[in-house]
Amino acid sequence: PTLIRAGEGTAAVPATAADYVAVLLSASPPHARRDIYFLTAEPGKPRLSDPHQRGTVEHVVLVSGRGRIGPVDAPYELNLGDYLSYPGDAPHVFEALTSGTSAVLVSESR
Repeated sequence: PTLIRAGEGTAAVPATAADYVAVLLSASPPHARRDIYFLTAEPGKPRLSDPHQRGTVEHVVLVSGRGRIGPVDAPYELNLGDYLSYPGDAPHVFEALTSGTSAVLVSESR
């Protein structure tokens, strides 16, 4: 897994004509397919996912709330703005820890 806490990205590119900064969290590898999802979840029963096809990687940016996300055997606690990538071809979990938790998830298949 790769975890980048909010504000810790290293490839920041500021704009010259506006108060705007783009931080690269993950570059797409050649010949990859990426599907983008917006997730919402509430505290309670976590979403447990079976492994996807071999080589799948999931990328999550937490948009609101707090969540426990990632590999079932070692999930990470994410806060607003944190980024996490982890193997999607192993069992994984998404658990909301606070009400109104949401995230953007990108599922990458190679």
